[in-house]
Amino acid sequence: MKDLLLITPPFTQLNTPYPATAYIKGFLNTKNISSYQIDLGIEVILELFSKRGIQKIFGENIDLVNTSENSKRIFALREEYMKTIDQVVLFLQNHNPTLARQICSMNFLPEASRFNQLDDMEFAFGNMGLQDKAKHLATLYLEDISDYIVENIDADFGFSRYAERIGQSANSFDELYLKLNAPPTFTDEFTLKLLKEKIDFVQPKLVCFSVPFPGNLYAAFRSVKFIKENYPGLKTAMGGGFPNTELRELKDPRVFEFFDYITLDDGELPIELVFENVILNKEIFEGEFKRTFILENQEVKYKNNTARSDYKQALIGTPDYTDLLLDQYISVIEIANPMHSLWSDGRWNKLTMAHGCYWGKCTFCDISLDYIKIYEPISAKILVDRMEELIAQTGESGFHFVDEAAPPALMREVALEILRRNLVVTWWTNIRFEKSFSKDLCFLLKTSGLVAVSGGLEVASDRLLKLIDKGVSVDQVAKVTRNFTEAGIMVHSYLMYGFPTQTVQETVDSLEMVRQLFEMGIVQSGFWHQFAMTAHSPIGNRPEEFGVKPLNKEILFAHNDIDFTDETGIDHSKFSFGLKKSLFNFMHGINFDLPLKDWFDFKIPKTTIHPDYIHDCLLEEDSFIFKGNSKLIFLDKNANVENFVKRTKAGSFEYSRLIFHLKTNIVKIELEKEKADWLMKIFTENSTENPKKITLQQLKTQFEESFEDFELFWFSKPIQQLKENGVILSL
Repeated sequence: MKDLLLITPPFTQLNTPYPATAYIKGFLNTKNISSYQIDLGIEVILELFSKRGIQKIFGENIDLVNTSENSKRIFALREEYMKTIDQVVLFLQNHNPTLARQICSMNFLPEASRFNQLDDMEFAFGNMGLQDKAKHLATLYLEDISDYIVENIDADFGFSRYAERIGQSANSFDELYLKLNAPPTFTDEFTLKLLKEKIDFVQPKLVCFSVPFPGNLYAAFRSVKFIKENYPGLKTAMGGGFPNTELRELKDPRVFEFFDYITLDDGELPIELVFENVILNKEIFEGEFKRTFILENQEVKYKNNTARSDYKQALIGTPDYTDLLLDQYISVIEIANPMHSLWSDGRWNKLTMAHGCYWGKCTFCDISLDYIKIYEPISAKILVDRMEELIAQTGESGFHFVDEAAPPALMREVALEILRRNLVVTWWTNIRFEKSFSKDLCFLLKTSGLVAVSGGLEVASDRLLKLIDKGVSVDQVAKVTRNFTEAGIMVHSYLMYGFPTQTVQETVDSLEMVRQLFEMGIVQSGFWHQFAMTAHSPIGNRPEEFGVKPLNKEILFAHNDIDFTDETGIDHSKFSFGLKKSLFNFMHGINFDLPLKDWFDFKIPKTTIHPDYIHDCLLEEDSFIFKGNSKLIFLDKNANVENFVKRTKAGSFEYSRLIFHLKTNIVKIELEKEKADWLMKIFTENSTENPKKITLQQLKTQFEESFEDFELFWFSKPIQQLKENGVILSL
C-alpha cells in the first residue's frame, strides 16, 4: 500500500519517461510520503504492440470491402506482423541488436505504405549506421500498424498522443464529456485493464495524474471515470503542463465528476497540501490549499489560502525514476536526422538547471505564468550531485536538461563541475543564441559532454526579432551557431512563420536566411511552426499593439490558443508545405541551389537578402583584444617538458618544448625556459579542480612580477596555438 499513485496517462514519448512524476516522487521522498509511479502510456504501447495485442487488432471486425488498399495489404500480411512484432519491439528496446541485419535485408519486415518514402530517403542511409537504419525501418513498420488502427479501429490513436484534437483549445467541456459518456474505445480497454492491475497492486490513498499535453487529456479523464465507477472512495487529482496553461479559467462543474482536485504550476506544495487534506481530512475544517481548484457547493472554487511558500529548487529533491520500466522504452527513428533522433532514440534522465526563464521577454511566450516568470537557478554542485545520483539509480549517463533556456553562466559552472569530478556524461539542452556562447565556452561545454543544443531563431528577420523581443539578431545567431558547430555540438533551430505583421517578403527572406545557415553547415536541424497566439503571452494580453484582433469565446474549460485575424490579411498557412519541404532538403544537405520559388506552387517575390549575407557575418573578428575581466581555464596541465639549448649568433639560450597530448592531436610549443616554467606553474595552480578562476588581468599582474610586456607574450604564436586548441580557454 502506498500513499500516492502517480500516473502519466497515454501517450507521451516512446523512448523515455516524461519526467513530471519522477520530479514529484523525488520531492515526496523528502517528506516521507510513499508513492508509486507508472507511465501508463508505454505500458499500453507494449501491450498493444505485442503478439497478443496484434492478434486483438486483427481480430477486430472491419469493413474489408470499403477500407483502403493499404489496410487490405496490412490485413493480408497479418500473420507476418504477428510473427515479427515481439522481436522487433525487443530490438527497439535495445535487447536484440543482432536483428538489425535481418531488418536491413529488406525481406524480413512486412512493408505497407510507410515504406514508400524509402525511395526518397535512400540517399540518407549512406550516413546512417546499421543499427540506425534498422531502427528507421522498424519505425516505419510500427507506423504502418498505427495507420491500420487509425483507419479501421480507433481514429484517435497516435504514438505520442491520444485524442489530441479534443484537448486542443477546448473552450467547452461538451465534446470531451460526450466522448467520456460513450463506451470505451479499443485503446481504452488496454488502458483500463492495466490501470485496474496497478490500483489493485498499489492500493493508493490518492491517485494523481500528470497531464502535460492535450494528447494526454482524454486518457486521463477516461481513467478517472473508471476509478470513480470502480473505486468510489478513492480521491483523484490532476496537475501538469496542460492544466497549468489551459485550465486557469476553469468554470464547468462537470469536470469534478471526475477529478476532486486540479492543481496549477509547481506541483510540490499543492500536492503535499492535497495529500494532507485527503489523508488527514483537513478539508472538513476549511483545509489549506495552494493553487488548487475544487468543487464547493456545486460551484468551481479556486483555493490559494495557505501562507506556506513554494519550495526552493534546492529543496525539492532529486528526481526518482523508481518503478518505471526503464529498460522497456522503445527507441525509434522517424527521419534520418541525428538531432531529431535525440527526441526519440535512447533514454535520457531529465533534469532542470533553473526554474523559469532568465530572459522572460519573448512576446509570443507565456511569460506571465509562474513556470516561466519565476526564475530560480540551482547551484552547479547540487545539479551535478543529482546527476551522479541518477546515474547510480538508473545506470544511464545521458541527461536532457529541459529548461526553457539554460543560462550560459550556469552551463559553464556545470561543465566545470563535471570536469572536476571526472564524470563521463552526455547531455543536451535548450538555449538562447546569445553572444555569451563564445568559441571557448562552446569548447568547454563540448569537453564536459554537451552534444547538442536547440534554440529559437523564430523568424529570421531582425525587424521581427525586435518585435518578438528575442534579444538576438540573425548576425548574432550565425556567429553563435558557428561556435557550437566548430566545437562539435549539433544545433537545432526552432523557426516560426506567420508572426503578426509579417509580410510575404519577410517570409521569403526568412527562408533565404535559413537556407544560408544550413548551406554554411552551422545549423544541422530545424523545425518550422506557424505562430499561435496564446492567452498568457504579451501578444495575447495586448493584441492591439501587435496588429491582431482576437476572436474571443466564452471560456468554461480550456483556454490557451486564441483564434485571431491579422491586419495584413495574409493566409500564412499556404507557406507551410513549401517551408517544411525545403527544410527537409536542407537538413539532408541538398537542393541549396534551387530557386526559392520552386518550393511553392504560387508566386512569391524574390528575396532581398544578399546571397553571401551569412558568410559575411562569419568573417573572422579581431581576436587580439585584451579583456582583463575574462576568466581563464587551463584544461591540460599534464604537458611533457623537454629542455634544450638554442644557439644563435647572439649566444646560447635555454628553451623548453611543451608537448600537449590532446585527445585527437598533439600540440607542441617552444618558450624560453623561465617563461615555460612560469606557465606550467600557472597550469598547476589553476587547473579545473580549483573552483576560483584567475582573470586575465590577474594573470598579467603575476606575469609582470617576473617578466615584461605581457601582451606580447599573450598574443604570441605559441600561446595562440594553445588557445586555438582549447588548452587555454578565456571565458
